[in-house]
Amino acid sequence: MKIVVIDGQGGRIGATLVEKLRAVLPTAEILAIGTNSTATAAMMKAGATAGATGENPILVACRDASYILGPLAIIAADALHGEVTPAMAVAIGQSTAAKILLPLNRCNHYVAGAPELTMAELVQHAANRLLALEAERQNGT
Repeated sequence: MKIVVIDGQGGRIGATLVEKLRAVLPTAEILAIGTNSTATAAMMKAGATAGATGENPILVACRDASYILGPLAIIAADALHGEVTPAMAVAIGQSTAAKILLPLNRCNHYVAGAPELTMAELVQHAANRLLALEAERQNGT
């Protein structure tokens, strides 16, 4: 199982995800990819197994990821103040990995029907979903 966490800006969302995933899956391979070095550093400090920065690491990691987690904006070209390139958004969107995206209603992206949850609640939901998907995968269902 290869978990890829992608974030930009200051990396707070990604770091929170990495921290929660590390707590529930202590031996998992968690690859932190930041759209900038600050985001990557924050996720590494939170406990990621490895980290990389920029467009090409996202393109490469999405090829064989089992799960991709991050804010909803990672699938929108030019999001995060231009940090998400069109190629990044396409690679994430076309990846066969299960995508667990946090519906943060910011930056002109609003998910109708998504409840307004705190960051902690969103991250807990994301971790629970990953665990459920992995259990289904291991059971062959």
